[in-house]
Amino acid sequence: MIASLRGPVLHIALDHLVIECAGVGYRVLATPSTLGAVSRGSEMTLLTTMIVREDSMTLYGFTEPDARELFALLQTVTGVGPRLAMATLAVLEPDSLRMALADSDIKALCTVPGIGKRVAERLTVELRDKVDRPSAGPRSLGGAGVPMGVNDQVVEALTGLGFPLPAAERAVASVLADEPDADSAKALRASLALLGKGTR
Repeated sequence: MIASLRGPVLHIALDHLVIECAGVGYRVLATPSTLGAVSRGSEMTLLTTMIVREDSMTLYGFTEPDARELFALLQTVTGVGPRLAMATLAVLEPDSLRMALADSDIKALCTVPGIGKRVAERLTVELRDKVDRPSAGPRSLGGAGVPMGVNDQVVEALTGLGFPLPAAERAVASVLADEPDADSAKALRASLALLGKGTR
């Protein structure tokens, strides 16, 4: 089992990065917020979970132990595999996810692609007693999403992915004009979608 990796980042894509360790490049699937926090050539440590199937071995990477723990916890629910668990963490940051589960917030969970009402209800029933509410309280997410901070973080992530700075700035400005309360992960996904329309 590969529990962590440390080394320079060789490549960053839309859903994964490649990190070099002892001359070997490991392809690690990660959330937009994780990918947005790294840059090509920088050295980093990733906490990982390796999922072994009959036809594949896949690494999932996280920068925080909390996210990795939630990734494993989500998969204890019937019908939730690693890809859906990763999609959940891509849409809901760990604190937001814990709050949604603790409060049985079906609407918040249904914002995750692939999670319908039935799966959301199953998640809350099975996990609400297994998670602790975030100590910062319900205002934590809104307080963290300062527009300038989000703007700078997403622009940096896009340029790290290889997009020209002017195009990245235009895309992020457009996204935040439409959704001023968007967090960095949501803004990054929307910006990538916008840039994707302008490229082949």
